[in-house]
Amino acid sequence: MIVPRPTPAPRLSVIVIALNQEAHLKACLETVSFADEIVVVDSGSTDGTVAVARQFTDRVISTAWRGFGATKNLALDRARGRWVFSLDTDERVPPALAAEIQAVVAADGPLAGYRVPRKNYFGGRWVRWGGWHPDLTLRLFRREAGRFVEREVHEEVQVQGPVGRLRTPLEHYSYTGVGDYVTRMDRYARLAAEEMRKQGRRPRPGEALWRPWGAFFRSYVWRLGFLEGELGFTLARLAATYTFLKYAYLRELLQERDAQGEAGDLHKS
Repeated sequence: MIVPRPTPAPRLSVIVIALNQEAHLKACLETVSFADEIVVVDSGSTDGTVAVARQFTDRVISTAWRGFGATKNLALDRARGRWVFSLDTDERVPPALAAEIQAVVAADGPLAGYRVPRKNYFGGRWVRWGGWHPDLTLRLFRREAGRFVEREVHEEVQVQGPVGRLRTPLEHYSYTGVGDYVTRMDRYARLAAEEMRKQGRRPRPGEALWRPWGAFFRSYVWRLGFLEGELGFTLARLAATYTFLKYAYLRELLQERDAQGEAGDLHKS
């Protein structure tokens, strides 16, 4: 009797979360075809996202949206690889970075994770100044050593153990232009405000005024955004606007909560 050999466990899993990303997902997944396993978690797409994902993997999970961190943790829970690389649909892994990732996985050394530099594309070119580069982000890690922090926005991986750094940048096609940035900025500002509210954060007097100026100075002056010319000025102003909205929305959320509390007290009385 021939005993079938057990299928070896994958060494590298790439995890991706997606929602209505048909236009971007194929280009994204094509750059990680070297992975032993690709896990895509879809949160109710109404376009062809799932069909595109199934062209690359049979490990496509459908779920309701749980928030960025929680949804990525679901993808992580479904991954089977010893190493995991987290990728967003607007990112691409160039060949040199793919070779670095494969070398780390093959060596299986003592580090728990690796930060990856990102270069960000905006306004028809790669942005180098203003805090947009090298934009280090922890993406490659041992599956059992890492977990995403479950925040409303700006989720990140935290790992138990030492962390290294890869050299080749991940390519991030972040925004198609100012309009795209503004649309997403409003959503992210609302999510950030909700996260601050959950943490018990209350804005200090005048914070919604001086923090935006600080964001502009940090981007345009301290991080040399002026070297980008007019684009650098635009990006600094957008950073300031995002910061203003975040604290303005926080104040609104707290006012709504306080008003509901007062209404509840009146009802009890």
